[in-house]
Amino acid sequence: MRLKQALSRAAARTRQQLTHLDSQPLGRAVLVVVLLLDLFILMSIFDGLAAHTRQLTAPDEAIPHTCRAMVIDETWTTDNRLGRLAALATAGSASPYPPRDNKAEHHPLCAPYLDRIARIQADKALVRLFETHQKVEREVREQQLAIDRLKGAYDTSLLERMAGDTPGQTPVDASRAEFRTRTAALDGLKAQAATLAQTINARDDIQALWAVLDKPSEADRQQLRDDLQRLNFWFPVKQLGMQLIFLLPLFLVFRAWNSASLRGGRGLQTLVSAHLLVVSFIPILFKLVEAVYRIIPHRLLAALFEFLAAFRLVAIWHYLVMAAVIAAALGVIHFLQKKLFSRERLLERRIARGECQGCGKHLPADSAACPFCGYAQFSPCPHCQGLMHRHGRYCRHCGQPATRAPGADSPDHSPG
Repeated sequence: MRLKQALSRAAARTRQQLTHLDSQPLGRAVLVVVLLLDLFILMSIFDGLAAHTRQLTAPDEAIPHTCRAMVIDETWTTDNRLGRLAALATAGSASPYPPRDNKAEHHPLCAPYLDRIARIQADKALVRLFETHQKVEREVREQQLAIDRLKGAYDTSLLERMAGDTPGQTPVDASRAEFRTRTAALDGLKAQAATLAQTINARDDIQALWAVLDKPSEADRQQLRDDLQRLNFWFPVKQLGMQLIFLLPLFLVFRAWNSASLRGGRGLQTLVSAHLLVVSFIPILFKLVEAVYRIIPHRLLAALFEFLAAFRLVAIWHYLVMAAVIAAALGVIHFLQKKLFSRERLLERRIARGECQGCGKHLPADSAACPFCGYAQFSPCPHCQGLMHRHGRYCRHCGQPATRAPGADSPDHSPG
């Protein structure tokens, strides 16, 4: 109970600092300026936080997907490695942005592959060979598709001719001639593609890459798997540490400024420092929640899903998701109804707006009762006997708190 009261008082003080200047409510123009300042500072904090955190090497940077495919997954085979390398080389050359220079941050087992791929991407003549090879390969596929379609049309025409449905020999002969022409073109394209592939494979950088691609042992693969698992496990913790190194000094500076402003009675500085204190706390809270989720629930949920999938019980996962969403919706509804839109707050808003405490309609000036529903608006104050609002927390004459519970009412007249 004491903790709840302390938190309530702290929240009330914070709300007073955020919405008042020299004991006066903020005007709309001042509020707009303060909120724009809050938005600018919040965006600046997140931009600086992102730039600061990028100094930390992520698991995808230390062990990129290309290295994983080469070493761990072994998806680069003799049949497809030239095509995979061509996609990497041409993609790197087509990007308008220079690649990030973080070679020293790569895992030692990945560096030999990634260094050679970077040199290949930097060799413009070799990249042009890759682009030409890709173009010829596309023409080969297009020519093959055209031949397949032509072959189907030729077979159909030949069957119609044999059945006597189509007089003359022109469609069949034309299809046969086009088929021979396209087949010859396809053979030429295949020969050109083979020559280009041979030329590319003969380059020193390519041969060096193929040489290291055949070197990793099973022990190297297992070491890379273990290191990747360890990096993925500790990275959220390291990332949170980097983020707090950036965020905590800002928060402490704004906290010291706010405390000094309160002691010195500087109203304007108290207002601004209170807003900046709240704004600087938002990313701290957000990053803490994000880190906790990534470290604990995310991994537990992933493990749970894998466990259910192993026993073909994925349906239970969907049931759990629906149950969690229903529970969250119930919590949100309870909070909105009981906290934000409670009966007590409804009555406070009606009194503040000069509305009937019973039906909510706007009252004529100095109305002791509602002309629409007959609800009496005032009752005697237990301290000074003056008239106070029936649902007011304090007497409007003496300022003493009501002894009855706020919102108490006779059973025959309850506000709707």
